[in-house]
Amino acid sequence: MEQRKGVRYTKETIRVYREVEGEMTIIAQKFRLYPTKEQEEKLLLILEQCRWVYNKLLSIINESKSTPPKRKMQSLLPKLKEERSELKEVNAKTLQMVVFMLYNNLKVLAELKKKSRKVGRLRYKKYGKFKSFILNQSGFKIIKTGNRLDRLYISKVGEVPIRIHRPVEGSIEQVIIKRYGSGEWYALICVEESEVPKKEIERVQ
Repeated sequence: MEQRKGVRYTKETIRVYREVEGEMTIIAQKFRLYPTKEQEEKLLLILEQCRWVYNKLLSIINESKSTPPKRKMQSLLPKLKEERSELKEVNAKTLQMVVFMLYNNLKVLAELKKKSRKVGRLRYKKYGKFKSFILNQSGFKIIKTGNRLDRLYISKVGEVPIRIHRPVEGSIEQVIIKRYGSGEWYALICVEESEVPKKEIERVQ
């Protein structure tokens, strides 16, 4: 198995995300979260509001003659917050990352069309189908407790119990919070990895 100094790759070490603004690749290690019922309700609220923003911006793009610049879509977020109070329960950078995810998906679709693949328009996300959200550079903090479960501070949610069963090495660039089909929650803690083959990058939406 491929190794990098200081990192032992396992089936739980996932190459997940490429920074959409550049070419930096980051590697994510997956750790189980154990949210309380109240915390899970907040996490589900965040996912639903991210789904709403994704679909709202996609509808604006579909109604436009040409795809608006990404910055224009980002500039709409404050207005959307005024129209929809629930968006205030979501970290501002998390909403910005929804825009990045949307435009990254549009880019993938365009590349498939260039290869003469038969593809339609980007699909709207149905209820319950938006599985993850991203905290980029801030809005998170690992809190060591000295016990079996540490805590991960998640903006707008609080300190969620997390089982960190191996050390996280390097500067944390992002934390991806993901709900799997089993109903289990995981944090994908991302650090910079410059040598990961692009073919091994996994989509996380």
